[in-house]
Amino acid sequence: MPSQQQDPVMRSKLAAVVAVALFAVGGIAQAQKGGPAQAAPESRFPPKETATDQPPPDWRAEPRYGTLNLQVGFEPDPREVAVEAGGSREATSVGPSCAGWIDFSRPDVDLNYAPGQQQQYPLYISAVSNADTTIVINDPQGNWHCNDDLEGLNPGVVFQRPLHGNYNIWVGTLDRGPLQRATVRISEVPPRR
Repeated sequence: MPSQQQDPVMRSKLAAVVAVALFAVGGIAQAQKGGPAQAAPESRFPPKETATDQPPPDWRAEPRYGTLNLQVGFEPDPREVAVEAGGSREATSVGPSCAGWIDFSRPDVDLNYAPGQQQQYPLYISAVSNADTTIVINDPQGNWHCNDDLEGLNPGVVFQRPLHGNYNIWVGTLDRGPLQRATVRISEVPPRR
């Protein structure tokens, strides 16, 4: 009889040890994949925290149309990048003020920006198109900023005291449909009306 009583006790102890081991291995595997435990080894910037039920747009992916490296007082101003706006997923899951359809798989443009110690100029990130477009931006602290109509149907976000670091930019279309030609504009002066 004593051996029968020890078997269930031993089994429960063994089950607890196995559960702890599996949990530890799972955490290691997740960390090695660049999960929330740590940033991917190739990341140039510290991990950005996002709070959402759905996976956010992949700000870590290589941008589709390139990366701009700018510092305060850059010339020429505005700096422009031609893109095709739109995508297959609705941006409403990103935040309450987000609209339009974007490609969640990677940003359209990345901006690495150094505002200088005085942060003397605001930073304008906008898009210009003949179509009704939207803009989604992930700032250096991992905050999401969205806009639909800053200037007419053209979207844009104004950072009055821009942060140093990486801005990920998506240009969307308000309605689902084919991609539309657009231009991302980066400027330190207000858009011309």
